[in-house]
Amino acid sequence: MRDLTLPRRPFGYFVHHQGRGHAERCAALLAALPPDRPVTIFCARDDIFPALPGHVRITRIPSLFERGGAEVDMDQVETPETLHCAPLGWPGIRQAMGTIAAWFASADPALMICDVSAEIAQLARICSVPHVKILQHGARDDAGHQAAYAGAAGLLAPFAAELAQPDWQAFAHKIHFAPGLGVTASRAGDRATARRALSLDPDRPVALILSGAGGTGFSQAPLGVAARAFPGWTWLTIGKLQEEWHATEGRNLVSKGWVDDPETHVAAADLVISSTGNTTCAQVLTAGRPWIVVPEWRYFDEQRLKAEALDRAGAALHLPHLPSSAQAWRAAVTQAMARHDPARQARLISADPAAAAARWLETLSDDLWGAEPLPLHPVQGAHA
Repeated sequence: MRDLTLPRRPFGYFVHHQGRGHAERCAALLAALPPDRPVTIFCARDDIFPALPGHVRITRIPSLFERGGAEVDMDQVETPETLHCAPLGWPGIRQAMGTIAAWFASADPALMICDVSAEIAQLARICSVPHVKILQHGARDDAGHQAAYAGAAGLLAPFAAELAQPDWQAFAHKIHFAPGLGVTASRAGDRATARRALSLDPDRPVALILSGAGGTGFSQAPLGVAARAFPGWTWLTIGKLQEEWHATEGRNLVSKGWVDDPETHVAAADLVISSTGNTTCAQVLTAGRPWIVVPEWRYFDEQRLKAEALDRAGAALHLPHLPSSAQAWRAAVTQAMARHDPARQARLISADPAAAAARWLETLSDDLWGAEPLPLHPVQGAHA
């Protein structure tokens, strides 16, 4: 049993800065940890996070994926299969990895949570720090991902076990599923309440097209076709949108761009068309709306395999691309509405995934370290 008078070892947490889902689930998880568990976040941005608790600090590091201008490319040297994004001659990568490795040495952490980078997960293992890898969908049977999974003390999946991929069986024993992690229970209320908040006609059908922050968004032209195919509906778009000169939009298609209350828009909709980013999926599942998922391009086919999993689970209709004609739109909408099963969607969301995941992390840390000894360095070093 832990001596409660001893300071706890800190947790480290790497957060990829693409999109918002990584930061949102990080904030939700850390808010559920005990307040005496110090945490240092490593991220290339500090402006993408919701409010963080007082026991959490952010250390900014250079981006591992973007040029800074001082690179000396050495592409003639082959990248081994165990690595994905590890170009030679990039000082920003050296600085980022050096900052994290120095923190490992000074802070003596209990765990490093990695969301997501196979290289940083392996860095933690090489530095003798237990790591928890966030598990995402995708064709990740390459040597780099498999090494990160094999070397992890645990794997945290921010979705339901019903959405697991068949090829995860080899490490299923160390996966903790946290359905809806990063998305709080909807504060938007029911459909009528949401429509009043958005000044929408309470009786007119509404289709919502939702694009996340991690990509380029849907093309404008097929949405114009959709709106013309359903002149009696209101079609709303939120998030990014690719403008096209030949898109003939009707008056029933309204593009709102970024909004602060996407959950209200989801609650107001009769139908949602979206990509399959993690936050987007959790918002739609929480609202329980008829749903068409159209994956955007991502590394390792992440969104495509997530869409296929949602379709298999009966939670959404997966289409490989937006319909390209009025008749195709009508067929897709008819199919999505007919197969909608809100009970199946509800089974893919849990009431308090952050609290359960936080307990799992604390238990994992206890199991690994036993009664935690005093850190090798003063506890204030854990906050650096």
